[in-house]
Amino acid sequence: MTRASGPDTHSPDTHSPDTHSPDTHSPDTHPVKGNDTIMPETMRAAVLHAPGDIRVERLPVPEPGPREALVRVAACGVCGSDISRMLRPEVAYNLPLVCGHEFSGHVVALGSELAASGTVRAGDLVAVPPLIPCRRCGPCTQGRYSLCEDYDYFGSRRPGAYAEYVAVPEDNLLVLPADLDPRAAAMLDPAAIALHAIWRTKLRAGHRVAVVGAGPIGLFAIQWALLQGASEVLSIDVSEEKAAMALEAGATRTATTPEQARELAGPGFDVIVESAGVPATADQAVSLAARHGQAVFIGIPHDPVVLPKSTFSAFLRREITLHGAWNSFSAPFPGDEWRLAAQAMADGRLRWKFMITHELDLDDLGDTIRKLGERSMFSSKVLFLPNGDRP
Repeated sequence: MTRASGPDTHSPDTHSPDTHSPDTHSPDTHPVKGNDTIMPETMRAAVLHAPGDIRVERLPVPEPGPREALVRVAACGVCGSDISRMLRPEVAYNLPLVCGHEFSGHVVALGSELAASGTVRAGDLVAVPPLIPCRRCGPCTQGRYSLCEDYDYFGSRRPGAYAEYVAVPEDNLLVLPADLDPRAAAMLDPAAIALHAIWRTKLRAGHRVAVVGAGPIGLFAIQWALLQGASEVLSIDVSEEKAAMALEAGATRTATTPEQARELAGPGFDVIVESAGVPATADQAVSLAARHGQAVFIGIPHDPVVLPKSTFSAFLRREITLHGAWNSFSAPFPGDEWRLAAQAMADGRLRWKFMITHELDLDDLGDTIRKLGERSMFSSKVLFLPNGDRP
């Protein structure tokens, strides 16, 4: 467990697995009682059985292990990786699977050891960093948790949050101020990913920045760049609607075509953040860099990325630096990326509400994922509210 306002001081203990049991909660679990009710034995969850085969079913409420908490999910956001995982063959494994990893909720039951520790309380609002590092591999021992070689992960390797309840290990409970909107808490993952990518570069005050892709990660990257002193931020996205959202995020200029971006680049940008994950935009990110510029890549392409000879020549001649960015975690876990993002959400430096285009029930999940895969609906941040917790 860690709190957004302070350092993570908990040791890297191992955690018991997320299990499902049809029985009522054991004596080692401390459910939160209120209004003469106790925890239900079953819950609704959207279960992926095969690519495109998504069914809302009733499953047993998970039983938290000794150092776990049961979290009642308030909101779970759709990540682009969810779309490919739920629709494309050979992406998801461990089927059937409950996906969803960008989530927040409230603690409703505590495992015996966690209850005795007093570090987490019933009713606490938490965000859940989705990576569960092994804490044994080389990168983990160096505090580079994003690079863990044997990690677990909500929504892909263990049941995720397109469900009413999730069992969460102690170290993945980021306790937040009670007055923070749970929807904002569910958006900490893309905010932290954007900051992790920015920190992979040497962005300084006065730098010119371009952000390729104006989805939620790109919109947060625009804001982080400005907060770190960028003198100019160009947003590049083919969508006019997303260009408008980029302006709301604070972008100084927008471009919806490669020609517009090239014209506005002038001598090039000091830092380029690529968040679209498309081969053409990877090429574009490199080509827009200034001499000694830096490009950092967040987007995950599903097709081969080929840099034309002219782009590769520019990379060499301008001595451009290319960075990869993976996940959002550092030491102490989950990392300052998460803690700073939580603080910036709470104090209003990071704006998030304008990104939300949909707030939906679990029953809408299958149809929504299909539409997102077909690109037949406009969206930015799509949130599912499994328990119907609307503000």
